[in-house]
Amino acid sequence: MADNARLSGNALGTAAQHASSRVPIARPGDQVADVLGTLPGRSFDCADVIAVCDGPRLTGLVTLERLLAAHPQAEISSVMDPDPPTISPGADQEHAAWTAVQHGEPGLAVVSEAGNFVGLIPPQRLIGVLLEEHDEDVARLAGYLASTRSARHALSEPVMRRLWHRVPWLIVGLAGAMVSALIVGQFEQQLERQVLIALFVPGVVYIADAVGTQTEALMIRGLSVGVSIARVAGREAVTGIALGLLLAALALPLIWWGWGHADLALAVGVAILAASSIATLVAMILPVVFSKFGADPAYGSGPLSTVVQDVLSVLIYFLTAAALIT
Repeated sequence: MADNARLSGNALGTAAQHASSRVPIARPGDQVADVLGTLPGRSFDCADVIAVCDGPRLTGLVTLERLLAAHPQAEISSVMDPDPPTISPGADQEHAAWTAVQHGEPGLAVVSEAGNFVGLIPPQRLIGVLLEEHDEDVARLAGYLASTRSARHALSEPVMRRLWHRVPWLIVGLAGAMVSALIVGQFEQQLERQVLIALFVPGVVYIADAVGTQTEALMIRGLSVGVSIARVAGREAVTGIALGLLLAALALPLIWWGWGHADLALAVGVAILAASSIATLVAMILPVVFSKFGADPAYGSGPLSTVVQDVLSVLIYFLTAAALIT
């Protein structure tokens, strides 16, 4: 049919993309013997179901088993299912497969809004769709973005391929460590005057990394199950600020009591608040950016976000210390 190629060539993942018009087609008034006589010597994508059409319009379906059991002189209209399950060309492939399964059909007719027969989805394609969707669902539950096939490949790939995927990001991390060292070097005189400042650099950096890692895990999990990041971004940003406030409130009295410097305690508390808030934003943005460009966030967003968070945390802490510690 003229419309079939156009409809089936639209979007991947729809019913039309899997439908085939290379199936047996009969008219309602045809006799069973005549229809069976037209089948030998012809090639079909699926011969399990015969589409009964009155012109371009689908009027029913009849299975080959039912056709073979019918009287040879009976008309097709008397043995067909006049109200078979159908689906629109633009319906999602998973919905099409489950519709066929629920009705116990060996194939599923795709019918346009005008009732015209577009094609039949053969049983082997329905099974393929179900397997593909199952693979995708399992991958999403496991937290992968693509499929279980790519996840298995990542686990079994050779050492050189593993190095190719990981080393570039770790080199970026090494560069970030050099930048952090340069930042610390700019505050050398202040460190000489107040060596206690250096004691809390690892703590501030660790807390920011921990908060960022939690956010990043949530973002990657959300991307893997198709959750809109816009729905959770606001709440996650507020959560990052709240975590920073809570941790700063816990650290401030402990440092003041343990080291006896109120200005140092205040600097660490403010740095924790600022670093945690910014780490949350970085951890939200990078997985989305990687996903937009078709890269797996599992490889790059973790190391890169750690580098960015560490550099920013060190910078924030020393700027805060320079401003508040006398």
